[in-house]
Amino acid sequence: MIQFYCPDIESNPTLPESESQHCVKVLRMTEGDTLVAVDGIGRRYSCRLIDAHPKHALVEIISSEDHPLPWSNNIAVAVAPTKSIDRMEWLVEKLTEVGFNRFIPLRCRFSERKDIKRERLEKIAVSAMKQSLKAMLPQIDEMTPIMSVIKSDEYAGRQKFIAYCDPSIPRRDIVEAYIPGRDTIILIGPEGDFSPEEINAALAAGFIPVTLGDNRLRTETAALYSATAFHILDSAKAPR
Repeated sequence: MIQFYCPDIESNPTLPESESQHCVKVLRMTEGDTLVAVDGIGRRYSCRLIDAHPKHALVEIISSEDHPLPWSNNIAVAVAPTKSIDRMEWLVEKLTEVGFNRFIPLRCRFSERKDIKRERLEKIAVSAMKQSLKAMLPQIDEMTPIMSVIKSDEYAGRQKFIAYCDPSIPRRDIVEAYIPGRDTIILIGPEGDFSPEEINAALAAGFIPVTLGDNRLRTETAALYSATAFHILDSAKAPR
């Protein structure tokens, strides 16, 4: 099944230009053909193509239904972007496929990259959302100083993790520390790791120090591993 992304479909049932072009020029759909659209906030629409215009294809909504995410808890991944932006784009794509709710790019003391193009990452998330047949688009934040995340009251009540490499500060295995089904945020540092000051500030704010195993992982691998582990642990503890 092919999904189209139309965020304002109820108020403006016209596919965005890129989606219109894919619908009309690539897939060669014509008036009267049916298609499926999602709005990025959890609703899926069955539609009929009314005007097959390659820049602003008009559709008619036939029916709609809620299409919630297949997990109930909120998963936020906060990670320091790598010098190679390609690796962050890959990460956002794979995280969206695996499943998460929010991506927070961190600016840390040892960060190799100080800025990102949020709009580019959001486009990649849109594509991955459609490909993985979801109707909910993850939130992509602007670059955020790590101390703002650590000190924020927004994450009060969540289980909060920080993964780092420094063995001199004791850590728990993430599989043992994670409580399935709870809202979660995890901090993943840059390739140069978090600074001792950043780690200590996170621990003082209630973040649980965790290790992701004995292997040394790249930043993007660690972030994807974490989200995947959360889902596997949630599934293992789900009632059958």
